[in-house]
Amino acid sequence: MPESQMVLEIRNLVKSYGERLILNGISLDIHEAEVLVVIGPSGCGKSTLLRCLNGLEPINSGDIYLDGGLITGPDTDWCEIRQKIGMVFQSYELFPHLTVIDNILLGPTKVQKRKRADVIPEANNWLERVGLLDRADAYPRQLSGGQKQRVAIVRALTMQPKVMLFDEVTASLDPEMVREVLDVMLELATQGLTMVIVTHEMGFARAVADKVIFMDKGVIVESAGPEEFFDHPQSERAKRFLNIFEFTGIHRVAAG
Repeated sequence: MPESQMVLEIRNLVKSYGERLILNGISLDIHEAEVLVVIGPSGCGKSTLLRCLNGLEPINSGDIYLDGGLITGPDTDWCEIRQKIGMVFQSYELFPHLTVIDNILLGPTKVQKRKRADVIPEANNWLERVGLLDRADAYPRQLSGGQKQRVAIVRALTMQPKVMLFDEVTASLDPEMVREVLDVMLELATQGLTMVIVTHEMGFARAVADKVIFMDKGVIVESAGPEEFFDHPQSERAKRFLNIFEFTGIHRVAAG
């Protein structure tokens, strides 16, 4: 992809829980409209990295810059930063007593103090684009898992973030519901949304990524374009990881 403006810069990020080192000197550059996919074995630090990027986990050392401004200083207003760095989790975290549209409007109206009447057209536009406009007045209990996850994505997008973080958003879904969520994310990628995606869906990773980073034991072992990484991994650790997916056949889900 052509060189574009830097959105996120991560420099020598270290995170530990007591004596257990989770992230060991992570450095990354993420450009505008870039899709960075993070893969690696369970427990390698992928999800912790995302949670550090929007302040859900405090870091031990290192720096994170958003649009050139340091966001890891002692005076950082993480409530404000999270409006710019949105995140979608494995669990949907929808309020069960609120309808779909009210779940979506809660952040823009309560946190950003935008007028409900101004946000509704934007929310409805996103719902239409993910195929859920007819479910705007439904409650979470009336939705499938895939529908709930699409609502969670719309809720984050309606906050108008600069960057979106996706933490294994299909991990809790039944297999038949995975594709509908991945298709939404693939469309977002084609529209130029800056995204950092943690996933175990290797086919999807190859289809959506501008760059793939492979992590193991808290460090970046390998970083490359998707074709280079999946066709010609350089490290022995990445080769073993990909061979496991080839052997089990569990990486064949791709948006399409």
